[in-house]
Amino acid sequence: MFLAGVGQQETTMYGLIGKMTTTPGARDALVVLLLEGTTAMPGCLSYIVAHDRADTDAIWITEVWDSEASHRNSLQLPAVQAAIAKARPLIAGFSDRVETVPVGGVGLVGARGA
Repeated sequence: MFLAGVGQQETTMYGLIGKMTTTPGARDALVVLLLEGTTAMPGCLSYIVAHDRADTDAIWITEVWDSEASHRNSLQLPAVQAAIAKARPLIAGFSDRVETVPVGGVGLVGARGA
């Protein structure tokens, strides 16, 4: 947990880390769609898409949100809905999904330890 500022309530951040596998050869196209559709998401503190070094059809997505509610609300945004619709045919499956409680780190503005 971190204190967002003097006089503000303590907030618990929400994190997700997940592996997504694409249809053969579709990884780069999916990455483009995910990055285009996620540029303006209120409450998103970090959204990282990374290639899996061992699997040419897999990516890892690491997200940090100011709250779980912000994450839920982001799924209703028109740009996110459009990205999901375009991405769906490129996705073969999901695995290794974990929810986390981020507490800080390099680049995580506003978090303890940043």
